[in-house]
Amino acid sequence: MTNRDITVKIRQLAYDELSPADAELVEQARQATFRSYAPYSRFRVGAAILLSNGEVITGANQENAAYPSGTCAERSACYYAHARYPEAKFLKIAIAARGTDGEFVDEPAAPCGACRQALLEYETLAGAPVEVLLAGRDKIYVLESVKSTLPLAFDSF
Repeated sequence: MTNRDITVKIRQLAYDELSPADAELVEQARQATFRSYAPYSRFRVGAAILLSNGEVITGANQENAAYPSGTCAERSACYYAHARYPEAKFLKIAIAARGTDGEFVDEPAAPCGACRQALLEYETLAGAPVEVLLAGRDKIYVLESVKSTLPLAFDSF
């Protein structure tokens, strides 16, 4: 038998430690939470993707009474980004969430498994790591790539 350890490097930053460009991307993800439609879970998520052409595409979770017909913020953003700018590569994604109390969550929220897999497809398409910024109320987790969120990912390539 062989044991393998899988570790993920996560940098934790305060908001004032972000570059101005990263702070703006996080702010766009935070603002996207206000465009969420989450009458059932009341958990509002926003995402902002920086593309290689300089565009930033945002998305917000959209729920539906006919579960699981809704979609997550990350997938709404990444699918629209590629549909609108198919030639652009993903560079970074920022994700923010507000809890059922309407306040931004203390601990940064990570994407669900389906979103991790979808984002990994676009990272693979980009041919380079896509940095992930997970925003909590007072801190940001920075991951070097989407792959680090899904180390044993399904790979059909």
